[in-house]
Amino acid sequence: MADNDNFFEKVYEVAMQIPYGRVTSYGAIAKYLGAARSARMVGWAMNASHTRDDIPAHRVVNKAGLLTGKHHFEGTNLMQQLLESEGVKVKDNQIQDLEKHFWDPWKELRETN
Repeated sequence: MADNDNFFEKVYEVAMQIPYGRVTSYGAIAKYLGAARSARMVGWAMNASHTRDDIPAHRVVNKAGLLTGKHHFEGTNLMQQLLESEGVKVKDNQIQDLEKHFWDPWKELRETN
């Protein structure tokens, strides 16, 4: 379990750096952490983060831009509402213009660190 806790904390460190108005994917976070096949575990971490206000879990979507984690948010459309309040357009539970809003931690964080 300690290994999961450590992985979850690493996921949260990345998620906290996702800029306002941008989104990333579970797989992109997993790849950045050197665990490219662990996208599902990143999803578990995002689900477990609901008690922490400092984790912008609403900014993490699946690779196609679908709001697959939306059922973990209170209310029926909270994830969508949070994204739209940041200027991200969502239609039918999917990010519109994903390329424009996508933040790749591998590219963005590697360049600055």
